[in-house]
Amino acid sequence: MEKGTNCFPTCHTIFLAWTWFLLLSWCCTGAEITCRSCSSPSPSWPSSSSRFRQEQRQPPPPPRGLRSWPGGRARGLLGAAAAAGPVPGAEPVPGAEPGGRAGPRGAALGAAGAGGGAPGGRGPAAPRTRRSTEGRRALPAGGFRGVPAAEGQRGGRAQPRGPPEDARAARLRGAEEPRLSSTTFALTGDAAHNQAMVHWSGHNSSVILILTKLYDFNLGSVTESSLWRSTDYGTTYEKLNDKVGLKTVLSYLYVSPTNKRKIMLLSDPEIESSILISSDEGATYQKYRLNFYIQSLLFHPKQEEWILAYSLDQKLYSSMDFGRKWQLMHERVTPNRFYWSVTGLDKDPDLVHMEARTADGHTHYLTCRIQECSETKRSGPFSRSIDVSSLVVQDEYIFIQVTTGGRATYYVSYRREPFAQIKLPKYSLPKDMHIISTDENQVFAAVQEWNQNDTYNLYISDTRGVYFTLALENVKSSRGLEGNIVIDLYEVAGIKGIFLANRRVDDQIKTFITYNKGRDWRLLQAPDTDLRGDPVLCQLPFCSLHLRLQLSENPYTSGSISSKETAPGLLVATGNIGSELSYTDVGVFISSDGGNSWRQIFEEEYNVWFLDWGGALVAMKHTSVPIRHMWVSFDEGRSWTKYSFTSTPLFVDGSLVDPGIETQIMTVFGHFSLRSEWQLVKVDYKSLFGRRCTKEDYQTWHLHNQGEPCVMGERKIYKKRKPGAQCSLGRDYSQTVVSEPCVCGQGDFECDYGYERHSNNQCIPAFWFSPSSLSKDCNVGQNYWNSTGYRRIVSNNCTDGLREKYMARMEKCPGKAPRGLHILTSDGKLVMEQGHNATFVILLEEGDLQRTNIQLDFGDGIAVSYANFSPVEDGIRHVYRSAGIFQVTAYAENSLGSDIAVLFLHVVCPVEHVHLSVPFVAIRNKDVNITAVVWPSQAGTLTYFWWFGNSTKPLITLESSISYMFTVEGMNTVTVQVSGGNTLIQDTKEIAVHEYFQSQLLSFSPNLDYHNPDIPEWRQDVGKVIKRALAQVTGIPDEQILVAVFPGLPTSAELFILPHKNTTERRKSSEADLEQVVEILFNALNQNLVQFELKPGVEVVVYVTQLTLAPLVDSSSGHSSSAMLMLLSVVFVGLAVFLIYKFKRKIPWINIYAQVQHDKEQEMIGSVSQSENAPKITLSEFTDPEELMDKELDTRVMGSISTIANSESTKEIPNCTSV
Repeated sequence: MEKGTNCFPTCHTIFLAWTWFLLLSWCCTGAEITCRSCSSPSPSWPSSSSRFRQEQRQPPPPPRGLRSWPGGRARGLLGAAAAAGPVPGAEPVPGAEPGGRAGPRGAALGAAGAGGGAPGGRGPAAPRTRRSTEGRRALPAGGFRGVPAAEGQRGGRAQPRGPPEDARAARLRGAEEPRLSSTTFALTGDAAHNQAMVHWSGHNSSVILILTKLYDFNLGSVTESSLWRSTDYGTTYEKLNDKVGLKTVLSYLYVSPTNKRKIMLLSDPEIESSILISSDEGATYQKYRLNFYIQSLLFHPKQEEWILAYSLDQKLYSSMDFGRKWQLMHERVTPNRFYWSVTGLDKDPDLVHMEARTADGHTHYLTCRIQECSETKRSGPFSRSIDVSSLVVQDEYIFIQVTTGGRATYYVSYRREPFAQIKLPKYSLPKDMHIISTDENQVFAAVQEWNQNDTYNLYISDTRGVYFTLALENVKSSRGLEGNIVIDLYEVAGIKGIFLANRRVDDQIKTFITYNKGRDWRLLQAPDTDLRGDPVLCQLPFCSLHLRLQLSENPYTSGSISSKETAPGLLVATGNIGSELSYTDVGVFISSDGGNSWRQIFEEEYNVWFLDWGGALVAMKHTSVPIRHMWVSFDEGRSWTKYSFTSTPLFVDGSLVDPGIETQIMTVFGHFSLRSEWQLVKVDYKSLFGRRCTKEDYQTWHLHNQGEPCVMGERKIYKKRKPGAQCSLGRDYSQTVVSEPCVCGQGDFECDYGYERHSNNQCIPAFWFSPSSLSKDCNVGQNYWNSTGYRRIVSNNCTDGLREKYMARMEKCPGKAPRGLHILTSDGKLVMEQGHNATFVILLEEGDLQRTNIQLDFGDGIAVSYANFSPVEDGIRHVYRSAGIFQVTAYAENSLGSDIAVLFLHVVCPVEHVHLSVPFVAIRNKDVNITAVVWPSQAGTLTYFWWFGNSTKPLITLESSISYMFTVEGMNTVTVQVSGGNTLIQDTKEIAVHEYFQSQLLSFSPNLDYHNPDIPEWRQDVGKVIKRALAQVTGIPDEQILVAVFPGLPTSAELFILPHKNTTERRKSSEADLEQVVEILFNALNQNLVQFELKPGVEVVVYVTQLTLAPLVDSSSGHSSSAMLMLLSVVFVGLAVFLIYKFKRKIPWINIYAQVQHDKEQEMIGSVSQSENAPKITLSEFTDPEELMDKELDTRVMGSISTIANSESTKEIPNCTSV
């Protein structure tokens, strides 16, 4: 569609470099490349550091979701390219042509969209073109060589071939070659500059500004610049470097969209961050330094002094004096998602709409005034968070997207009313959505559905933008240069309701046209004859005319299709005749009757522009070789006259034609050779028009659709200049249109929402739609419009006829019981943090909202009730003070019935730390208890993922403990991950697994306690020191000794004596060897030979801990015999200090110790009582000593149980605090 966004008239830019890759800012000339709400922002520029070395703004990748095309009439993909600066590192493309292949016409909303809802300017005042330096060829604006244009063409451009010379000569008007009046000016000294930006001030002004630059692709910055100014329409130029500062390097040129005399220049931030401001069309400048780096600008559509600036660090600034002073408005603003207010819709003219990330980390739609944007002054028109890069403010509409459960939901606000959910057909299930147009109180949207990949379905809405119906399926799409989605849809300028679209049919792309806004589509009839007058054999539907529908990204080329409001019914397009759209055998075609019939005018690619309000056409060959001729036609392309515009052939990089609509002057930009200066050729074609047009030079033209005079419910008669009248319309020309309404017929109505058109041309309810659902929001005592299945096409002006039959009827609202009650959270998540606001949204598909009582039980003992739905429209908020799973129940009831809905909400406290408690040593083929200790302890429902050894699949539990049997000896790894809410934490430990081992509790001299900080790292280091001391004294290998120091005071440890490697099979001999090791260690410890130096002067002695099981002596006489027995038992136990661990059964009082890790705190969890006083164990509870040896108990003799119990860590486990 010819849609542009946020463009402001009268500014143009040229970039001639390695490739044609334009930055279009929609600074259009007074010739009206106009738009009301450009979506494309200004380009970014290099930052002050080498970290951001690119002149091209890098928009965020277009997310799947809501996007916007430039909205407004005469808007094109210039807006999409407006953010594109030069591409650093772009390679020259041999064989590519200067001039322009058409590029995409609109930007995906995710990549553009900073345009306000009214006319405004985002981006530099002039689009840019790059200069060609390889073979004098430049890349067409549409795409790279091998990928023609932005539409994914299947082949390269055909070699130029025109009609035979004699045939063309027959159309010439004279034997001698005519010449146009022209002057050439060379920008001396700028031969090395590879970029230029051009601005023509527009109506009643002869000033042209040119900024040329040398962009270093290696450095990613501008290293030189020159500013030129002409006051005679480009005949001569003055260099202004001395006026802006000889050392100042300029990077961009901006122009106020409401006052073309106000110019803003931006310095290159690699050198300095400053702006230069002029109020006299660039004659003089004032310089102002900035403390931030501008990435894009957005001018107010009405107030010439008001500007929004977006910085490289995602901050939004505002200025009310054309950039002299700036004020910070908001941080964390989404790129390209800020908009000025729309006159007549927003209350305050200085209101700004923006999408920003708030302190809670979510993205929200916010509004505020530029001078009152503090946190307390901002408002959120939409209460819930929204998807990133989804806000679109365009004309009367505001669009946002919210994704829940992987499915996107779209919302719209019409004329700033409360947001309503957009209703697409139930099973469209969109993957992606683009807002193409919001003209004439209606929304065009392209939706990619679940079963589509490279095509989109075109939908059209009602006036409020809520209910959408299908207009056309499988419209071709492609990726633009900036990654934006481009839809092959074009709106014919000057006549409402006419659209062209390229649609995929049976794997072929065909061009269709509609005259009633998408209700009916048909193929294009091919021309009857070719250029030679030979008949064209092309029979519908097997053969037809197919057109490229891309607007040019380069304002200095015409694009593949063009039309003008000032020339209604006249269309010029590049295309081909055949069974499908082709990108090889192409020509140029023209229609003088709004697309009903077509004629071929060239057999090769030409740029064709409209001159003098469309009364004349000028064409220039699209070629890679130098040229010196252009062609002019005064009879709508039926005959052409060749004119020379320069004596020396010129490599043409672009042409500025729009000013010629008023001034009858055009400027051609190019160069004579590879290293020549810029050549600016001013072409004055006033001499072509011998006089001003009179009444006799006009004729009437009746708009029709294949002979049907009623189009969009009207008969329209236009006044046009007669073909061949070589007269000038002049600046005061105004179009004359006479119209009268038609009687409403079937073609003036489309199917309403929920209805589908069948073969009999009748609108029948879709299988998923219930017509009675239209009254679901209706309240008893009120009225509603009951659809007949039809609705009149928006902007259709027909009267009477079938209007009464198909018009919706007003009926009384029926009383209904509540049905389809739903409860969900505002963000769609079922996990909420304790102490935070949980917002519940209650939806009801059917029922009287004003007479239905609502009760909501939060599941924590608190419930609320409401008399109707009014108080709950924005959601119901509640704060949970404890963690857990809560059943939230909604109940709706009225006099006719009731309904219920249930939601289970997980309230969690974020987990901060997990400690994996495992035994230091375990026995092979025996179950081991492993526990994960989580902080804080009251974290709600957690999920535990357990990995053992090299397993790739975890065991998943809801319990914090697990029992596991290790089957492999050696060091085994255990990893646990704990998931709670959005948090996932883990801990890893190692366990030594053996067939058998022995252990002994150790104690230390008291001086060690004074130096014990009781942290895991200290305990681990001390354990290593003890291990080295034991090995050094006894000569026992390190791998047979493990020492674990316990937390707490007094300091204690456990010594593990392990069998030698590879001795498990020799069980008997190994046990004997282990007994010898134990005896050696025991002797060394008893003789106080094991000691270590903690620090100079601090010697620590290691002892064997003695057992203290029960009192040996009782003071009462009645217990003397028992005391004697206990004394004998103690003597025996002292002789059997160490036991061999067979671990054939578990002893209930075995302690489990966690292995010390470098980065995790070691803790001990014992199965014994954790009280301060350990239980006293009587002698009768011990097994007979001989039984201990015979049965080979799988346990170990415990030392002082009270010491072990008291050595547990005293660290307090925090609880989750309620907010």
